[in-house]
Amino acid sequence: MTVKLTSYVNLNGNAAQALDFYQSIFGGTVDSDTFGGFNEKSGNAMPVPPEDNDKIMHATLTTDNFELMVSDYPSSWTDTPSVSNITLTLNGDDESVLRGYWDKLIVDGTIQQPLEVAEWGDMFGSVTDKFGVSWMFDIAPSK
Repeated sequence: MTVKLTSYVNLNGNAAQALDFYQSIFGGTVDSDTFGGFNEKSGNAMPVPPEDNDKIMHATLTTDNFELMVSDYPSSWTDTPSVSNITLTLNGDDESVLRGYWDKLIVDGTIQQPLEVAEWGDMFGSVTDKFGVSWMFDIAPSK
């Protein structure tokens, strides 16, 4: 038996753009379905208004290190939470890879804490990317 926690980020109509952005940063492969595409395959099992047909119903970015799932909220959902109530964390000791991720995530984002040496000796920083997703970085010294 195994248990796995996977991050799932819900967005309001820009999940396809976010997915492209994240794939440009992290690489990996994408498996994606729109509401319209799903309904086409399933005989309209989950009807949505026409304006939702091109929205992402479910998408997974699979990299060597993690999975990141994204979707759009359908317009029929009137009470949608903000993506800012959760933080995704990237950590490890591969400074060049992690710093590369940082450098790309900060483009058009807002740095909350600059990436710098913290009191505990690791490099630490936090950023909210251009899609409103919060990220923390903790880069341990190389062994």
